[in-house]
Amino acid sequence: MDRVNIHLLRDLAPLALGALVRRYRDFSAAEDAVQEALLAAATQWPVQGVPDNPLGWVVQVGRRRMTDWVRAEAARRRREELDAERSPEELMVPAFDSEIEPERDDTLDLLFMCCHPELTRSSAIALTLRAVGGLTTAEIANAFLVPEATMAQRISRAKQTIQQAGARFNAPSTAERSQRLATVLHVLYLVFNEGYSTSVGSALQRVDLSAEAIRLTRAVVALVTDDAEARGLLALMLLTDARRVARSGPQGEIVPLDEQDRSSWDRAQIEEGIKLVEQALSRGAVGPYQLQAAIAALHDQAPSHDQTDWEQIRALYGLLLKMSDNPMIALNHAIAVAMVEGPAAGLRLLEELGKDRRLATHHRLAAVRGHLHERQGDDAQAIVQYQLAAERTASLPERNYLQLKVSRLRTKSLASE
Repeated sequence: MDRVNIHLLRDLAPLALGALVRRYRDFSAAEDAVQEALLAAATQWPVQGVPDNPLGWVVQVGRRRMTDWVRAEAARRRREELDAERSPEELMVPAFDSEIEPERDDTLDLLFMCCHPELTRSSAIALTLRAVGGLTTAEIANAFLVPEATMAQRISRAKQTIQQAGARFNAPSTAERSQRLATVLHVLYLVFNEGYSTSVGSALQRVDLSAEAIRLTRAVVALVTDDAEARGLLALMLLTDARRVARSGPQGEIVPLDEQDRSSWDRAQIEEGIKLVEQALSRGAVGPYQLQAAIAALHDQAPSHDQTDWEQIRALYGLLLKMSDNPMIALNHAIAVAMVEGPAAGLRLLEELGKDRRLATHHRLAAVRGHLHERQGDDAQAIVQYQLAAERTASLPERNYLQLKVSRLRTKSLASE
């Protein structure tokens, strides 16, 4: 199937899942039905053409799968003569009097439902990334810095827990919004990050993911108008996404921040992002998304890489470190320190970071080490670290970029002999 239709199927997945969960109230079975419907679409649409109402088509096929499941479940219950809270007939009753409304966007309700209080925060985030974000298990595992098998088990347990808890598919109440908001925001943050810098495969970025994260975050901001962190997250996304076009060259190759054509950055998004972060910071207590948005704003406002206010960026990362033990924050802090105090200071911080098991074998740690060694003039050690990073990354564009760095340094070394 062509790339456009792959994106279409990804967009349809949470909408169809929301419609089926709203009707049948069985999350796990509905997810299986949607996956089967999407598989059928991927097989049939290239031959028969995309239907006029793609969502309605997927929902209809999913409903047939759910009907088969309900019948099989009823037969199983009869055979085993088990008591159940709901009879098979009740399972067939829609959650609403009307038929499924395929045109209705249930994504936001699905997002809040997945962030159920019966789940641990990490499990809720993982489940939501799978159901709403459309991320693969490998991509989610990469975001959590855990093995793929571990993440698969976590998602499976989360689906069982939310089913046993009898999660209701309704618009969230004020209390539920307040209780689940932090988890919802973190999910959207991770979806955006995966879209902006894809961790697995041949694509540098997945615009469909980052755009959907921005759309849903706008919806959350409209829902919780007084929440500064929600505004901060939207600002962070806009300020980061504004640089998207400049991040890649004609062949899709990575263009690092210090080499980007800043005239191609989206100034309208930057202006909106700066306005949002100013509004958020003026509301009192400052949170991590607001601080990250402030850092992004400093990058976007700088006339050039060398004229960036690295002193202030270092200070902001220092504040972030006091709020979170996220090793990626610590890594970015080390980069900022290196920009202010020199590469040796950054490398000293990386030595301590290398003891953190979550980051010790991550490709970004080796890549940053390589960059700082290169800035220090130690090309031999830079080559070692760049090569190590290239071996560890699952992103083809990142691997190509790192291998190009190795090649250039080796050529430079040969020329100097």
